Amino acid sequence: MHALENRIPPPLVATFSGLLMGLIAVLTPGIDLPTSMRIGLSVALVALGLFFCLAGLVSFRRAKTTINPLRPARASALVSSGIYRISRNPMYVGFALFLLALAAGLASAWSLIGVVGFMLFIGRFQITPEERALNGLFGDEYSAYQRRVRRWI
Repeated sequence: MHALENRIPPPLVATFSGLLMGLIAVLTPGIDLPTSMRIGLSVALVALGLFFCLAGLVSFRRAKTTINPLRPARASALVSSGIYRISRNPMYVGFALFLLALAAGLASAWSLIGVVGFMLFIGRFQITPEERALNGLFGDEYSAYQRRVRRWI
């Protein structure tokens, strides 16, 4: 299974998860929610997701380190300020929030399987190898950061 580690770009994983969620929503009964509630919740979750993604991106740019999730060993700085004080993986949190927004818009509880699948896949095949690489690069400093800040939120 190591062949999948750091190989599939997270936005592609999120897109595949979203497509799967749409298929699930078509094939399973939905939840009867008012349209205004579905839209309001979706918009709020997308806004929160954008905040997490952009805050993570800005923090990486300020630190002048790579944002390429497929090459974590190229990191030139350990980013632990800004949004990284709340989450070690704010951009992945943002993608998960986008998928939650989609589930709300689809009004499909079963489509939450796609959110969970995304988080499990990213945790195993993206975050775990990233953590190994960062631990190799930054050692005790990264270990201390891991103890202070949660992986997701």
